[in-house]
Amino acid sequence: MFNRKNYSSHKSPVKVLFFGALFIGLISLFSWIVMLLWNAILPDVTGVKPLNFWKAAGLLVLSKILFGGFWHRRGPWKKRRSRWKEQWMNMTPEERKEARSRWKEHCRHRDASRD
Repeated sequence: MFNRKNYSSHKSPVKVLFFGALFIGLISLFSWIVMLLWNAILPDVTGVKPLNFWKAAGLLVLSKILFGGFWHRRGPWKKRRSRWKEQWMNMTPEERKEARSRWKEHCRHRDASRD
């Protein structure tokens, strides 16, 4: 059972500093790796200029913006999908038919409201 005495809604400053430093350290590490790989491969192969650390960090941010993400791609969606699949498998054929008709009605209503 949940015990209120041991629960604190306030975050410890030590934890905040630790995870902040960890986050900055990981970003720096990834930027450094991108810089090393870029400078080791691309200037010889394609003739592009070598990158410095800050340009490599900017390249990481740009790739995050353009392509989505490095982390949390499965996240809660996978859990929801498995829950829906489990609910669907536990339905009777009549319940499935009713769910399909409700979903079709929902889609029709949504498409009509876009016009």
